Amino acid sequence: MSIKKEIPNILTLGNLLAGCLGLYFVMQSKLEYAAYMIFISLVCDFLDGFLARLLHAYSDIGKELDSLADVVSFGILPSFILLNLVEQSCGNQCTIGLFGFYKPFLVFSLALMSAYRLAKFNVDTRQTDQFIGVPTPANGLLVASLPLILHFQPEYASYILNFKGILIYSVLMSYLLVSELPLMAFKFKTWDWKSNQIKFIFLFYCIAALVMLKFVAFPIIVISYILLSGIIFILNPSKK
Repeated sequence: MSIKKEIPNILTLGNLLAGCLGLYFVMQSKLEYAAYMIFISLVCDFLDGFLARLLHAYSDIGKELDSLADVVSFGILPSFILLNLVEQSCGNQCTIGLFGFYKPFLVFSLALMSAYRLAKFNVDTRQTDQFIGVPTPANGLLVASLPLILHFQPEYASYILNFKGILIYSVLMSYLLVSELPLMAFKFKTWDWKSNQIKFIFLFYCIAALVMLKFVAFPIIVISYILLSGIIFILNPSKK
């Protein structure tokens, strides 16, 4: 077994470990720590793909392992975070009547559709240069930002602790994960400005948003990414 070819898989396991630790922190009601675990998973998820390309260390095991890790880190863990936020926001209403019964089903639809989306990605040959449906890390990034906004920017708490909004988000994002909506993939084949102009401009926009808005920028960035991708493919239907 070549050690070089296992380096991406080690990072993928790091992604999975961070997701598992995040679930532990949710059970301890330490949502900001759970959010940090999602960010660690995002870094590992980026690096395992980057190093697989750099080291020519592609493998079927690595592909399947990556999807399994992503289900935990960007599907199951965000669902648990959202469920905790719902319970914080609605108090006793969460435990009574039909709402108390259906609430987990609505939130965990994210986990189910994340699993379906990742399975679809593994067999969909159309997703080499673009994504079809919102990628699961985008959902993970948005959800991870919510506890950090509560912790570091509490003036926005009323927007975060809104159980109706969280449930609507869960259902809407579940649909977007498995939709046929084409989205940009930030894979740079070259670094020249002409062929990557939109990607570079969007990256500059993201940096500016983070500097000005801090953690509040992350939901805005994810929403902007989805809207921008939709506009691009409406104006350029040949790219679909």
